[in-house]
Amino acid sequence: MIFEELNEFEKDLKKLLKRYRTLGSDLEVVRKVLTAEPRERPPFSYRIDGLGIESCVIKVKKIACKALKGRGANSGLRLIYAHFEEEKRIVLIELYHKSDKELEDKERILKNFK
Repeated sequence: MIFEELNEFEKDLKKLLKRYRTLGSDLEVVRKVLTAEPRERPPFSYRIDGLGIESCVIKVKKIACKALKGRGANSGLRLIYAHFEEEKRIVLIELYHKSDKELEDKERILKNFK
């Protein structure tokens, strides 16, 4: 599986790494899981529909982050990515904590994939 990151995703990650020191290694675990099973897996992740784009955009709701002191998968971190099954490619779009914002940035998704 090929992983790519949008520039905006890199900025999100850099900002969150200041708050959650283990996030880098936690994301490596997420990458391994996505390599094995990149499709949505409710209740941990689900497809974002209604965007009018061809790629499969998925929101991961349960990311284990060690820096969040025992809260594990219920940490509140959210990851948005696009899965291109034919190309065996995943593009990481957005990473945020649910206390920082409520929903994904649909404008960012449309700007990069329409």
